[in-house]
Amino acid sequence: MHATGTFEVKITPAESPALAKEAGLGLFLLEKTFSGEFEGSSKGEMLSGSAESTGAMVYVAIDRVTGKLKGRSGSFLLMHNGTMLKSDPNSGVLSVAIVPHSGTNQLTGISGRLTITIEGKQHRYDLEYELK
Repeated sequence: MHATGTFEVKITPAESPALAKEAGLGLFLLEKTFSGEFEGSSKGEMLSGSAESTGAMVYVAIDRVTGKLKGRSGSFLLMHNGTMLKSDPNSGVLSVAIVPHSGTNQLTGISGRLTITIEGKQHRYDLEYELK
C-alpha cells in the first residue's frame, strides 16, 4: 500500500553533548507536519557530521510519527540515514524505514519505507507500507 502527500519540516540546532562537540558532530531537533493520505506530525532528533577534507556528509535521525493513516490512528518510529558529498548534491543516498514493531493503536504491525523528494522548497513523501 502507498500513502502520499506533503510535509513541512522545522530543524532547530540543539546543544550537543561534550563528546559530540569534540567529534565535530551536530545535534538538531526535528518537527514535521504531514498532509495528504497521512495527516499528523512528528518530533525527533538528528545527528550530523562531515569530513572537511573530502566534503563527505552524513546524518542519522529518529522521529516518532503520530497521526492518521487513511483513517487509522496511531504512531510509529522512523529511522533515517543519509549521505552525500558537499560538492555533488546529486550524490545523496537516503534511507528512511519504519522501525519494525514500533506501531501503536490502529497502526500496530505497520512496516515499510518512506521516500522523500524535494522540489524547490516543497517536501513530498511516499510511504510504502504494510499493515498486519
